[in-house]
Amino acid sequence: MMKQVVVDPSFWALFPDAQVNILYANGIDNHDDQAQLADRKQLLKDATTAAGQFLTNDTFRLNPVVDQWRTAFQQFKKKKGARSSIEALLKRVNQGRKFDPINPLVDIYNSVSLTYGVPVGIEDRDKITGDMHLGQVSGGQSFQPVGAAADEPTLPGEVAYYDEVGAVCRCLNWRDAQRTMLTADSQNVVAVIEAVTPEQVARANEAMTTLRELIHQYFGVQPSPVFQLTKENPQAVVPADM
Repeated sequence: MMKQVVVDPSFWALFPDAQVNILYANGIDNHDDQAQLADRKQLLKDATTAAGQFLTNDTFRLNPVVDQWRTAFQQFKKKKGARSSIEALLKRVNQGRKFDPINPLVDIYNSVSLTYGVPVGIEDRDKITGDMHLGQVSGGQSFQPVGAAADEPTLPGEVAYYDEVGAVCRCLNWRDAQRTMLTADSQNVVAVIEAVTPEQVARANEAMTTLRELIHQYFGVQPSPVFQLTKENPQAVVPADM
């Protein structure tokens, strides 16, 4: 199991004023709970409504949240078509599509992402080898996307989460690896929210507080304190009691 998250100097060179929020949680039972299904449906419905505040321009790409992340993604090499996960969620809202429950933890973090207009990712810590890093990579890190049959290695200069085996999530929070993705059997996890502007930082802080509360509410576990990583404080060690 991973011991810490480390944000590399190469990331801060691109985004010196960024903040990366980290949260750890252990002992989660992520199997589908039919007793909570109605609650999760309502959670996603309410979050979809809340996301409307980030879609005030009829031209989708000109909405500030979308534009900010597209600008950020221009700072590094990326796979063609790669977009921040929050853009993908907002695009579905903009198209009038609804969100059906997937599994408890995914539903919770999607609701938080939509409500606060921030990218949220959660990985299975038991599947991560060594430390999890975020930074510009040299390229060639092994990566099999969720649902894909073939390896799609990272590009030189791409910003990715990675461990000793390969990439965990490519292009910041764009696409997860099948190797570390959440499943019904995931129990020990790490949550991440990136922010690259002061306004995003404020929303990310609120989002992580809400995520922490929802994890406690739905799973009855006590997550770690929230770690706010900056250029001056780039590491978040998993607490010794977790």
